[in-house]
Amino acid sequence: MLTKEYCITMARYNAWQNRGLRKILQEMPRAELTKDRGAFFGSIFATVNHLLWADTMWMSRFEGKPSPGGTTEESKAFQPTAAAWSGERFRMDGHILIWAEKVRALDLVSDLSWHSGLLGREVSKNMGDCVMHFFNHQTHHRGQVHAMLTQIGITPEPTDLFLMPESGPWL
Repeated sequence: MLTKEYCITMARYNAWQNRGLRKILQEMPRAELTKDRGAFFGSIFATVNHLLWADTMWMSRFEGKPSPGGTTEESKAFQPTAAAWSGERFRMDGHILIWAEKVRALDLVSDLSWHSGLLGREVSKNMGDCVMHFFNHQTHHRGQVHAMLTQIGITPEPTDLFLMPESGPWL
């Protein structure tokens, strides 16, 4: 069973990793950011855009709020520029941290129901499983971005969870 502490740790890890990416991506030329590198979403920018869109989508489900709309394919263009992405990423990471600090044990064992555009139907799953997927999805796509950056000679911050600073700044 997932715990509130797990959610807080993973929210901190997410924010710490994205903080490093924000610095790197804001300094990269747009042509490098948008170059198709053969990854699932093509470019570095399309991948981080998809991840921000997906985080926004999952948080809307967790909180029972309106979704950001759009499809997985459209998610690649969720934000128009690295600067816009960086600002929204910063806000979303803060939002996720606040949510994690307020999540209740009961929330994590309850069922979550939503309409899946990907499946084209209503879905109901254990909230804890959905939260685990949420954090795993972040790590998966950041790993793709890390690999693409490494391939072009840019060294992002380490990704090992045990290297995360004990205290902020994560944002």
